[in-house]
Amino acid sequence: MTLDNILQEIKKAKSIVLLTHENPDGDAVGSTLAMYEALKQLGKENVDVIIPEYPRTYRFLPNVDSVKKEGQETYDLAIALDCATIKMLNGWSNYFEAAKTKIVIDHHGTNTMYGDINYVNPDSPACTQILLTIFEYFGVEITNSIGKCILTGIITDTGGFQYGSTRPETFEFAARLLKAGINVSEIYKKSMNTKTRANFELRKKAIDRMEFLEEGKISFTYITQQDIKEVEATLDDHEGIVDEGRSIEGVEVSIFIRETDKGYKVSLRSNEYVNVSDICLIFGGGGHIHAAGCTVTMSLEQIKEKLINQIKMQLKQL
Repeated sequence: MTLDNILQEIKKAKSIVLLTHENPDGDAVGSTLAMYEALKQLGKENVDVIIPEYPRTYRFLPNVDSVKKEGQETYDLAIALDCATIKMLNGWSNYFEAAKTKIVIDHHGTNTMYGDINYVNPDSPACTQILLTIFEYFGVEITNSIGKCILTGIITDTGGFQYGSTRPETFEFAARLLKAGINVSEIYKKSMNTKTRANFELRKKAIDRMEFLEEGKISFTYITQQDIKEVEATLDDHEGIVDEGRSIEGVEVSIFIRETDKGYKVSLRSNEYVNVSDICLIFGGGGHIHAAGCTVTMSLEQIKEKLINQIKMQLKQL
């Protein structure tokens, strides 16, 4: 059984590295930090969590001070969490590739099964929800700190339980954590409802530029590096902007593009029927049916045209 194999590899390993995808969200950060504490419970002393950059939104999470930008040269075991492809491992895939054994735990339907052992459940709305089941199988105590990390992942990846990926068992897991003393409302507020001034200013710029295409079925907007500089924004100050378009009546797909030093980061969100994961796969990215992203190096106008053409193709199939 896969979980038995994973536990066996954990017990054998003297050094372990935990990795997740670039531009980590609450599920990515929550998964790695929950796994970090679980491994400590299992008696593992040499465990590194490598996340070069993460949003300050999640600095309230337990064990966040253990996060490192770099690790040692090689590890006995590498565990990739909430990451669909090796390409998306923060640009630090070298730690994964150099490890003696590689494990992938994920919930993306686009996962390429790049580990020696792959535990992937696309039906789960969050990777942390999978971890809760794994930890219980391993006999790991769901402490208050592990519970906070797990619940943060569930809340953020379900959009506060509002996305279609939310399952009945998701509420059951949340209820169990609430009974265990985890403050659900506090985590919801910190991870979903607290915005920086810079985020507010970027939202204003993005909303002012928003266009509506294909009879209002597509919204499009963007921010530039100059915008980011003007408002003194940091890594996570763009979070949630893509949802501004999706929340507008009649919009099926929201496109949000952010300029970076390495090109443009594209975030797509859909409401009902367009599979934005398939669209992002074309550009080397991926994600979920209704939430996906990719990084591209062409011009802004080229990206806009190509994305809209792909979305139009899906809309015409309906």
